[in-house]
Amino acid sequence: MCSRLNCVIIPKEEINKITLLKIKFAITNFLFNFEKQSTFKMSNPEEQLNALKDIRQMMDRSSRFISLSGLSGVFAGVIALIGAYFANEEIDKYINKRGYGYGVDGEMDLEFNLIKLGVFVLLIALAGGILFTYRKSQQNNLPIWDKTSKSLLINLLVPLVAGGLFIIALLINHPNTYSIIAPSCLIFYGLSLINASKYTYSDIRYLGFCEVFLGLVCMFYVGYGLIFWAVGFGILHIIYGLVMYFKYERGQ
Repeated sequence: MCSRLNCVIIPKEEINKITLLKIKFAITNFLFNFEKQSTFKMSNPEEQLNALKDIRQMMDRSSRFISLSGLSGVFAGVIALIGAYFANEEIDKYINKRGYGYGVDGEMDLEFNLIKLGVFVLLIALAGGILFTYRKSQQNNLPIWDKTSKSLLINLLVPLVAGGLFIIALLINHPNTYSIIAPSCLIFYGLSLINASKYTYSDIRYLGFCEVFLGLVCMFYVGYGLIFWAVGFGILHIIYGLVMYFKYERGQ
C-alpha cells in the first residue's frame, strides 16, 4: 500500500500509452531475435531470404490492407467502359433530338439520365470490387474488415466525398459548368487513391498520379470529357488491375 504522500495517480490514457509501447517493443524484440537466430541457423541463402520474406509479409499484414484484388480493378474498368458507351449514346440522342425535348427541359432530362447511369455504374463496380476483395481475403485467411481496412476506407473517402460535394455544388450553383465534371471526378479520385495508398499496396499511388494528371489535362480539353473519363476510369483501371493480378495474385 502507498501513503498519501508517495502515491502517484497515473491517468488511464498514460497507462494505455505505456502498455502500447511495451507491446511494440516486445514485438520488435521478438522479430529481431527471430531474424538473428534464423540467419545463424540457416546456411542456405535461399532459406534466409524466405525467412525474411515471411517476416516482411507478417509486418505488411499488420499495417496494410493486402486483400485488394487486381481483378476488381479489371472489373471496374470494364464496367466504366460500358457505362461510357451508354453515356455517349445518350448524348448522341440529345444532339439528334431522339427522345429529348428542346431547351432547358431537354438538358435537364439528359443530366438526370447521365447521373442515373453514373450511379448505376458505380454500384455495379463497387459490388464487383467487394466480391473480388472478399474472395481474396478468404483465400489468404485474412479478415476483410479490421483496423487497417477501416483506415484505408476513411482515407479513401475523405477526398472522394469532398469531390462529390464540390461537383454537386457546381451543378446546383453553376449549371453551365457541367463540362468540368469529368476532370473534377478524375482529379479528386486520384487524390483519394494517393491518400489511401499508405494503407494498402503502394502501387495504387501511381494509379492516383495518373488519374490526377489525366484530370488536369482534361481541364484544357473540356469538350472531350467523356473520352478522358473512359480512359481514366476504364483503361487505366484495367491496366492497373492486370499489373496487380500478375504481380501479387497469379503466383499464389
